[in-house]
Amino acid sequence: MSDHLEKNKPFINVTPLIDVLLVLLIIFMVAAPAKPHKFNTKLPSPPDGRVYPPNPDTLVVTIEGDRTLRLNGLTDMGTVEDPSKLQTKLIWLFAERTKNRDYRPELSTRTDLPDSMRVQKTVFIKAPRSIPYGEVARLIDGLKGTGADPIGLQLDDLNR
Repeated sequence: MSDHLEKNKPFINVTPLIDVLLVLLIIFMVAAPAKPHKFNTKLPSPPDGRVYPPNPDTLVVTIEGDRTLRLNGLTDMGTVEDPSKLQTKLIWLFAERTKNRDYRPELSTRTDLPDSMRVQKTVFIKAPRSIPYGEVARLIDGLKGTGADPIGLQLDDLNR
């Protein structure tokens, strides 16, 4: 009986499998160039030239070329190396906003959240491209310590 098993070993014929794979390969090679090669997008319209006044709740920290800091129109907010004046001003400003209930528009009706989470604490950083990223990152860390959230980078009108 063992001789019978040795004579009838299973043998898989892979020729039909290879034929099917080659046919599929040819089909995909023919179909691939038929795909559209363009990517349609909707571009924004060019600026209309109007100047919009800034939102009074928008806080923009500007890093000047000499590494000094400005908060909106306020000067003498310290430097990148020592942003303590800026941090003190932001902490006071966020406390005033909490006291006055100056909420983010999207959270104004969310009474389930504490006031400290609903208050507008968005800060943007504007810096010239010549400032190393590490210094901007250090400033972001300092702003996080004041409770600023979210912190964004302002990309328009950057100086080189």
